[in-house]
Amino acid sequence: MSVAMNKSALFVCLGNICRSPMAESMLSHMLEERGALGDWIVDSAATSTYQTGNEPDSDANDVLQAHGIKESHHKARQITKQDYEKFHYIFGFDEDNLRELKRKKPASSTSLVRLLGDLDPKGERIIHDPYYLDKQAFEKVFAQNQRCLEIFLKEVLGE
Repeated sequence: MSVAMNKSALFVCLGNICRSPMAESMLSHMLEERGALGDWIVDSAATSTYQTGNEPDSDANDVLQAHGIKESHHKARQITKQDYEKFHYIFGFDEDNLRELKRKKPASSTSLVRLLGDLDPKGERIIHDPYYLDKQAFEKVFAQNQRCLEIFLKEVLGE
């Protein structure tokens, strides 16, 4: 039986060192600014084990800091069955993430699994992996995350 709290969000990408820890840090920052962080559980994970134990990519942290958000010291980890019980909202960043998240989701889970980009007011559903690209790609991920997270907060906080 699922016991996911409706004030919990998990962000999941392939390696858990770029897109997902950025979104985790950004949502935590946004919730803190609104005085609501204490009411939420926010985390990130990977669909793979490629980067397990590694900290976020330095470009990801550089972009966060450039926008006034504390750098992340998250350690990459793979999503677990328990995550599907703990988190109400589970967001992927591309179709591969989404497919893998749905494949791993236990039948008993009531978590809502979707693309973060489904919330993008510009309609950019896919948030591409910037890992092999330049810092500008990380800036684009930041901008996409920002737009989507603002809409998410409007929906869940009633703003």
